[in-house]
Amino acid sequence: MSQDGSGAAFERLLAIMDRLRSPGGCAWDGRQSHSSLVKHLIEESYEVVEAVEAPGGPEAHRDELVEELGDVLLQVVFHARIAQERSAQQGGFDIDDVVAGISEKLVRRHPEVFADAQRAEASDDAALHARWEELKRAEKPQRTGPFDGVPPGLPALQRTEKILSKARRHGLEPQSPSEPDEDRPRTQEQLGQALFELVRQASSDGLDAERALREHSARWVRQRDPARLPQD
Repeated sequence: MSQDGSGAAFERLLAIMDRLRSPGGCAWDGRQSHSSLVKHLIEESYEVVEAVEAPGGPEAHRDELVEELGDVLLQVVFHARIAQERSAQQGGFDIDDVVAGISEKLVRRHPEVFADAQRAEASDDAALHARWEELKRAEKPQRTGPFDGVPPGLPALQRTEKILSKARRHGLEPQSPSEPDEDRPRTQEQLGQALFELVRQASSDGLDAERALREHSARWVRQRDPARLPQD
């Protein structure tokens, strides 16, 4: 689809949402708020993941992926339309602000692509990642601790992975417990089996695996940076 075509399709989506939120539109849509939509955004995001990871991959599930990505896009448009109903002084914004914001961020964080030819530099992945992190720190100077920026609402396993990734970059990664190499999972399948067995045992013993990992990760972070990550 051409840029003109995609632009027209997007404008149609905005017009539909505007009608749904306007007087005489959909009563349910008109009642929604940022808070009430959170659960729908989470659900739709997981359905995108399901379409991507389905047997055969996304190529075999083209229609499902198109539909689920559309549902996520709807959530973005929905939130922007709700915010548009407030003044800027009340924290309002519109879809143009959202699009402009992410466009500017992408350009700002990719100087090796968008800089003048004289300034652009060829870099390896490590250098690009270091530059990305440097630019993020410049954008958000309030993030001074090693674990700042880890969303507290992430699922426990994903949150722990982010915590460990940040710990690794700051030289804080914990030592692995000593165990025979042959007992360690080496593949995705083996790791999945090991995690499944841990969760099975926890469930059999009446333990909450999600909560256990979340609380342990939070304790580990507080020991290294007490003031930063919200306590659970």
